[in-house]
Amino acid sequence: MMPIVDDFEEHRPMLLGLAYRLLGSMWDAEDVVQEAWLRWQATDHAGIREPRAFLVTVVSRLALDQLRSARVKREAYTGPWLPEPVETAQAGPLDTAELRDTVSYATLHMMERLSPPERAVFVLREAFELPYDEIAGIVGVSVANARQLHHRASVRLAEGRDRFRPSSEEHAELLTTFMRAAGDGDLAALTELLHEDVVAYNDGGGKVRAALRPILGRDKVSSFLLGLVARYDFKEVRMMEVNGLPAVATQVGGHRQLVMIGIRDGRISEIYGVLNPDKLAHVPLT
Repeated sequence: MMPIVDDFEEHRPMLLGLAYRLLGSMWDAEDVVQEAWLRWQATDHAGIREPRAFLVTVVSRLALDQLRSARVKREAYTGPWLPEPVETAQAGPLDTAELRDTVSYATLHMMERLSPPERAVFVLREAFELPYDEIAGIVGVSVANARQLHHRASVRLAEGRDRFRPSSEEHAELLTTFMRAAGDGDLAALTELLHEDVVAYNDGGGKVRAALRPILGRDKVSSFLLGLVARYDFKEVRMMEVNGLPAVATQVGGHRQLVMIGIRDGRISEIYGVLNPDKLAHVPLT
């Protein structure tokens, strides 16, 4: 029994990271990994030469099934559905640039545009560097189709993204300057920081009051932010690292909130505000 447990525990962080990238929810990822453990226990291990490959296949297929059903629920969600943020330490190994990029909050959000097979192929290829023949077997498509799915996903995710990514320090500096400008009600400073096509997303999940639709464009986003500052007190503002990049934890009108940004052309192109308390369980806000 111990070798079975040891093999699984050795790969657990990687499996959680894989399931999280596929689902955008650590709650769901933990459920998938637990189901994979039950299947691992019930399997005859005599014929398994590579436990990692076996477990990656099981977790990927379970996550794919869950992702297909989750899409229906997300379409009925109250307001914009945003991924569940996680403290960076919980995101699994981040040993490569690809692992870090595919767990970034902006990338997770953009991956919601992909079909479940596109998302699975993209994550398995980009983050975990699996060969196309293995990916094809996991997803249940031909090798040629796996290549096509990866290309399609890569093109869709490349739209609107910077070719050159800002460093963590540059990200933190821009986020700090943004929070200061918003807190001061400085319209001129906000206008300078925001991309012309900036979009603000607020996820209250029907449990905390939040904008029910994305807010589009520099002028509307600026007005929205200044309206919030005028109406609510922002307390306990502090920087933390979430999904591999800086984020800001704060309180708005007595409700905890996590704020993250996406950057394009050196300016803020997306603002993500997560207020739904169910989605803040994996970040230490207190």
